[in-house]
Amino acid sequence: MGETLLTHDVPSEHAPWALVTGASSGIGAEFCRQLAKLGYRLVLVARREDRLRELAGELRTAQTGEPLVLPEDLSDPGSCARIEHALSASGVAVDFLVNNAGYGVPGTLVDVSWERHDDFLQVMVNAVCELTWRLMPGMLERGHGHIINVASVAGMAPSSAGHTLYGASKAFLVKFSESLAEEGAPRGVRVSALCPGFTYSEFHDVTGTRDRVSQLPKALWLQADEVVSYGIESVLRERPRVVAVPGRLYRLLVWLFGAFPALGRRLAARNAHKYRDTD
Repeated sequence: MGETLLTHDVPSEHAPWALVTGASSGIGAEFCRQLAKLGYRLVLVARREDRLRELAGELRTAQTGEPLVLPEDLSDPGSCARIEHALSASGVAVDFLVNNAGYGVPGTLVDVSWERHDDFLQVMVNAVCELTWRLMPGMLERGHGHIINVASVAGMAPSSAGHTLYGASKAFLVKFSESLAEEGAPRGVRVSALCPGFTYSEFHDVTGTRDRVSQLPKALWLQADEVVSYGIESVLRERPRVVAVPGRLYRLLVWLFGAFPALGRRLAARNAHKYRDTD
């Protein structure tokens, strides 16, 4: 890594702050654990306050102090402004932002109510952009900072029927991160889009596709701790990976999709039913 933090060398009152959305479980909770080990104080953002309090208790140490718990539903358009206000009121300047909150909406576009799609886009696209817009200026002013937008291989792979907006939203995050990285680099702010493939977490339980995806080959599955470690290393290294794809198999697949798009589309159409609702 190009930059690390040692907890025993950084008093808690001077340790930098990291904010993680979707912190209550899965990849988000793992980000919190690994960033705490690097010496960051944590701001935990998610809907489930009980899960956040439980995680805060786990992460509380003499080095990093008490995490700041902010229960917020990012589908509420006012949530990002409330988060910024709470940070300001607590005197917290965020140096490491992880936009991780996300989920999938099963089914085809027209079979799902627009209200559900609207909430989805608010969480997956609008909240990411707004929270970054609110917190990045402070990083630019201080001359340092890190931002990880958790995207997905789905944002670079050919899309198929079902979960129609998921891949599209992740493709947006990849392009958003690429532009943001160019804007931030001259002033010391590093940005990376983390693009995992299938990862063991609660994601597929929420989308109702657990039984289906459990039948996929084990070689396609990543562990959350490996994904997070790769993501943090990618943005902290001397030359950040702006688009970070954990796992050699997935890096190969992304290359194949780019080199042979027609083949990728055929494979996606043929196999989509194995991991998503396409009816």
